Amino acid sequence: MTSLLIVLDIAMGYMGAAVGAGLAAIGAGIGIGKIGQGAMEGIARQPEAGGDIRSTMIIAAALVEGVAFFAVVICLLIAIK
Repeated sequence: MTSLLIVLDIAMGYMGAAVGAGLAAIGAGIGIGKIGQGAMEGIARQPEAGGDIRSTMIIAAALVEGVAFFAVVICLLIAIK
């Protein structure tokens, strides 16, 4: 009986890490989508500011990806505890 509980505990750890990594990926996708939406609206309203808006968008998207990558790494570290 105790071996079954140990196996379930390990399986739940893997499931938790997988759910965490999935949520991080979904959050990054939503965040980058919002950044892109705002940038496209801004460029449509002021085409002459397109270069500044685009570079700011790329920096913000990189920061969102960095946070998502950090979350996925933490989930993987939890999974291999």
